[in-house]
Amino acid sequence: MTNPLLEVSDLSVEFESYEGTHRVLNDVDLTIEEGETVALVGETGCGKSVTAKSIMGTLPRPPGKITSGNIRYRGTDLLANRAEHDRVKGEEMSMIFQDPMTYLSPVYTVGSMMADVATYSGNADVSWFDVLKNLLGRREERESIRERSIELLERMHLPDPEGALDKYPVQLSGGMRQRVIIAMALINEPTFLLADEPTTALDVTVQNQILDLLREHVTDRNLSMLYITHNLGVAREIADKICIMYAGEIVEVGSTDEIFDAPLHPYTRGLLDSIPKLTGFEGDGIDGQIPDYTNPPRGCRFHPRCPAAIAGTCDSEPVEAHAVGESRSVGCHLYEDGMSMDDAMAVATSDATYWSEERPPSAKAGVGSASSGTGTRETGGDQ
Repeated sequence: MTNPLLEVSDLSVEFESYEGTHRVLNDVDLTIEEGETVALVGETGCGKSVTAKSIMGTLPRPPGKITSGNIRYRGTDLLANRAEHDRVKGEEMSMIFQDPMTYLSPVYTVGSMMADVATYSGNADVSWFDVLKNLLGRREERESIRERSIELLERMHLPDPEGALDKYPVQLSGGMRQRVIIAMALINEPTFLLADEPTTALDVTVQNQILDLLREHVTDRNLSMLYITHNLGVAREIADKICIMYAGEIVEVGSTDEIFDAPLHPYTRGLLDSIPKLTGFEGDGIDGQIPDYTNPPRGCRFHPRCPAAIAGTCDSEPVEAHAVGESRSVGCHLYEDGMSMDDAMAVATSDATYWSEERPPSAKAGVGSASSGTGTRETGGDQ
């Protein structure tokens, strides 16, 4: 296998505040191949946007601080080379933001903002003289940028794209502004795209249109994309691979079909159970909430909410990612040596029939008892 386009390994991030040190990201591992779309999925507040900002080099420091880890892009560690990080961020990476009104200036037209992105992206030292020189000269270049902007807005299916360039953001609808944000992100033809919940504030029909546009451009341009969302349904529509994040940790990685057909981690199963069904809301969801990052739980960060938590193990021992297939991994004590995937899935789904049968001889001591015919265990929650 070739080297991945992006490889994040052991990334940990902290934030200092009056309350103390918030240990948000904890040893995050993430890989994205050329032309691959990866969805990073988890509840609000689990660290998805912090991960994206760390990759883009836009993490506010202070109060944020990357305490460990590597972010390799085409084999180069960006954290160890600030100049290279700035170059890559300006020339090869681009980001689509969640709220267009936060990132579109109300005092500039769409055309002027797109021209600025096309002209100055990747240039960290732009003087007023440079801006004035650009405004007074380079007419052919400005016309070329305007033509490219119109072409992009046409591909975004924006009505009257030429007229839209002369409008201010307040004159556009939410869906139109989101199309403008996407066009601005694509105007310099990046090879890697980060999309931070770009459809959250849009109605369902516009959301589907935006997803179709992103899929179309990723395919046509062979882009790699990290798509951040809390919506597994959206992830299923757009992603080749899904990474499930909980409380600053990647707890499960698998192809989109694998995650939906056979979720392994109890948290993943809880997320799927939380999706409303056409036949009615049948799932129980997940009790509790994201832990306090100033005092995160020992062991597995999910164990206080986990229906399959093992007393003395999940609440004390660090969790490692266990490979359960060629491209799948899961960070859960249930998948440690001695327990098969089927057995672990039975526990993760709180299958009472599993615990009424004799445990297999290879089962790990401490996870359950194989000495009795009933197979007893201590749990951190109800089954």
